[in-house]
Amino acid sequence: MIFFAYLDEFGHIGPFISRNDARYKESPVFGLGGMVLPAERVRAFASWFYQIKRSLLSYEIKRDGVPAYQWEKKGSALYTTTNVLRYRHLRQVTFSLLNRIAKDEGFVFYVGIQKNLPVGEQNPQGLYKAVLREAIKRLDQACNERSANFLMILDEQDGGFRPHIVAEASRQMFGQDRFSMIEPPIQGESHLYQTLQCADWLCGLIGRLGCFRVLPDEYPDLDWTTKYFAARLAHISVRSGIRMGRPALVEDGAGQESPPVPDCT
Repeated sequence: MIFFAYLDEFGHIGPFISRNDARYKESPVFGLGGMVLPAERVRAFASWFYQIKRSLLSYEIKRDGVPAYQWEKKGSALYTTTNVLRYRHLRQVTFSLLNRIAKDEGFVFYVGIQKNLPVGEQNPQGLYKAVLREAIKRLDQACNERSANFLMILDEQDGGFRPHIVAEASRQMFGQDRFSMIEPPIQGESHLYQTLQCADWLCGLIGRLGCFRVLPDEYPDLDWTTKYFAARLAHISVRSGIRMGRPALVEDGAGQESPPVPDCT
C-alpha cells in the first residue's frame, strides 16, 4: 500500500513574544499538518472536497470570478472565531471532512512546537528543518505499522526553502533508515490541488487549536477549538502532537507516545 501525505504549515515560522506584542504576535506555535490518504482513495477524495468547497463557498467563488477548481480559501481565513461560531454549516462541513478522511482509511497528521526561544536566538530555517525531520520520522513509523510506503506532498514554500527541504528529506531517507519514504517531498501550488487546499483547511484549524492549547489565557476566544473539534481530531489523528515548552508534548491520536520534537536551534 502507498499513502500520500498532504502537508502544509500551521501557525507561524517567525518569532513570537505575545499576542499583544507590536511586532512578534503572529502565533506561538509552528508545525506541519494535513492528512494522509491511501493512493487509491486520493482521486475520489479530491473530487468530494471540490464539491464541498463549491457548495460551502459558492458566493465567494462566484464573486471572485475564478474557476472553482483554481479558487482557494485559506484555512486561516476560514476558521476564524466569527465564522465558526456564526455558521453552523461550517462546523458540520468540518465534521463531514474528518469523517470522510476516516472513511477513506486515512488519518489526520500534524507535528509542531511551541516557540519559546528569545527572538534573537530563533532560526526559522532550523525550525522548519527540525519539524520536517520529526514529521518524516513519525510518518515513517505510522506507515511501517501499516506495512505501507508513503510520498509527501508539501505546499510550495517561499523564501528559498526548497533546496533545504529536499536536502533534509534526502538525509532522512538515506542516512536514517527511513525505509517507508519513496522520494523526497514534492511541492505543489495549492490553488491547483484540492488535496493541498484541504490540508491548508486542516492547518487553519490545527493552528487555532495549538494557540489555545499552549496559551489558553492569551487566546480564550479560541475555546471553540476544544468544544467542537479537539476530540474529533484526536480520534482520527495518528502520531500527532504539539510540543509545549521544552520537555512536554501534547499527544493526540491512538494514544501513542512519540519522542518530542528536538530543540529547533
